[in-house]
Amino acid sequence: MKGTLSRRNFIATAGAATGASMILSKGVWAQTAKLPSSPVALNVIDAAGNLALTQPIFDNFAKAHPELVSRFTFNKAPSPELPGKIKAQQRANRIDIDMVIIGLDALSAGLIDDIWTDVVSIPDAGLPDLDSIYLPSAAKMQGLAKGKGVVVSYYPSGPLLEYNPAKVATPPKNVNELLQWAKDNPNRFIYARPANSGPGRTFLMGLPYLLGDADPKDPVKGWDKTWAYLKELHKHIEYYPAGTGALMKELGEGSRDMTVSTTGWDINPRALGVVPAEFKVAKLDGFHWVCDAHYFSIPKGVSEDKVAVLIELIKFALQPEQQAYSYDSGYFYPGPAVKDVPLSMAPQESQDVIAKFGRPEYEDWIANNPIELPLEPSAMVAAFRRWDEEVAAG
Repeated sequence: MKGTLSRRNFIATAGAATGASMILSKGVWAQTAKLPSSPVALNVIDAAGNLALTQPIFDNFAKAHPELVSRFTFNKAPSPELPGKIKAQQRANRIDIDMVIIGLDALSAGLIDDIWTDVVSIPDAGLPDLDSIYLPSAAKMQGLAKGKGVVVSYYPSGPLLEYNPAKVATPPKNVNELLQWAKDNPNRFIYARPANSGPGRTFLMGLPYLLGDADPKDPVKGWDKTWAYLKELHKHIEYYPAGTGALMKELGEGSRDMTVSTTGWDINPRALGVVPAEFKVAKLDGFHWVCDAHYFSIPKGVSEDKVAVLIELIKFALQPEQQAYSYDSGYFYPGPAVKDVPLSMAPQESQDVIAKFGRPEYEDWIANNPIELPLEPSAMVAAFRRWDEEVAAG
């Protein structure tokens, strides 16, 4: 996972970093990874809702290392808008975002625009051997980042169906029954725009497996059945919310009776009281999990002293004791990306929430159904664009 960089590649990676100290050794340029002489203030943007899981990790790091961090400032941003905002700052050579917490949507868009620092390839960064510490599927998710992000949270995700059992006595068992239910109950089924919704994105990428499409990894040439299905389903959907939070509110209030979901979006809204505790989940015949992850990424142009501190933060966040906070209130269930982090390591509050709002069937479903990787970044961007243009605009 680690390596050295040529001078040209290092400059491309470090970008416009100010005050960067580099040394020349045996013809290879390397970053000194020199930590600052005084603590730095760090600006973190959360575009994945991940602070629900990792806020304690940031707090613990600041407490453990006051010599490195004077304060963290946290802000949120819509995932589709974040890469463009960073790119504009880079063009102006005025980066004021030090780290982002993102999902595959923003990661993919940023890889296309080449805005992320290749942190994994920085020499002597001291990162652990990621392949050896991650869960197998989390390690594969790390591969999708191409070194320009580090997986901090992971879950098998979905797509699942979540429904109000008072309105849906018998949930659909397969994709044909789901489409028929939507026809028979117009505007009662809903899902959010995939480019800004984990469940929406998982539903989009899971359908090719459910439908037996030609190539589940090729949304341009291999998804004929998927695009036809989504266009037909579209006829019975009133609109697509911009995010999953708004969707779950509608489900909980009774405006809708059924939606697509994930393990986390099932557990957490019920734990928070947004969705009634008695709501149920189901999986469809031919179900494959499409896993998901959240990443810590550093925009190109962040100064070297801050990059050095952020690498220390990343190493800290990957420690099992810190990973255990990822169980949180089930938002990204299970949550930890690294091996050997059982629920018993989590805070008691998290254990209580999972005991009350978790699903006994999840353990069986995770163990006995295939887990697939999401689309490669360029394919994901193409799928989002096609959905926007051909499904939603239809």
